[in-house]
Amino acid sequence: MSAPRHTTAARAELPTVFDLREAAEVLTDAAAKAGAAIMAHYGTMDSIEYKDDDSPVTKADRDADAILLAALHDFAPSIPVVSEETVTDRKAPLGRLFFLVDPLDGTKEFIKKRTDFTVNVALVEDGFPCFGLVYAPARALLALTIADGVAIEAQMPPNSAGADLNALEHRRLHARAANPDAITALVSLSHLDAKTEDFLKGFAVTERSGAGSSVKFLEIARGNADLYPRLAPTMEWDTAAGQAVLEAAGGHVVDTRGARFRYGKTDAGLKNTNFIAWGRRVLTPR
Repeated sequence: MSAPRHTTAARAELPTVFDLREAAEVLTDAAAKAGAAIMAHYGTMDSIEYKDDDSPVTKADRDADAILLAALHDFAPSIPVVSEETVTDRKAPLGRLFFLVDPLDGTKEFIKKRTDFTVNVALVEDGFPCFGLVYAPARALLALTIADGVAIEAQMPPNSAGADLNALEHRRLHARAANPDAITALVSLSHLDAKTEDFLKGFAVTERSGAGSSVKFLEIARGNADLYPRLAPTMEWDTAAGQAVLEAAGGHVVDTRGARFRYGKTDAGLKNTNFIAWGRRVLTPR
């Protein structure tokens, strides 16, 4: 079963009210199953291939993708889905409401047997993510939005039988306000560059750590860090879910002009521009 791809036929009939709680329940179940499919290949070298941009893709990516697309098709068949592993036209019109999916964000970390890889699902409405789920199956860590301005985290082991969100113990996520004199910064393990290093020099960074995938957004949403600058290329499906969770936790994701970070950039083939993720306080360079 495949999800709709960039269709325009029923766009006028798309729902104007989206039940975030119902989406959270349905996609928690799907994420547990996708996580189990991913972990079934963890530590193996099953079917590693390379795309045109030299990024790796594995059977774990594809197995998780099939589970998520089936769940989204059953839950919201009229809403277009753009998934990293199945998108065929990155410049096709998307309309005001669409899903972005990265079934395995951090494939390089997965191949290296690290634990900082995630399942990402986001719903974008009028250019901004309004729902997000980020699941790190190797850490059994689930984070997602359940209502406007409300994000939670829970421990959820991967399970091929799925999971019930209502049965999970959870806590609400709250980003913290940065101390301008003692900032904890996060950087990409695979894409740290000179521009990022120069950017960080403008702040009083007293602690920094590296991580892969959307785990960096989660660390800020959990109140464990303050700043994550990304001045190297990403795609929209890499970041939308993490942004949704972080913003619901009180944080911010902005472009280099300070404007809220937008999605649906089909003119750019869904490529992101540079962005900076912050906790509750957005600071300017010294």
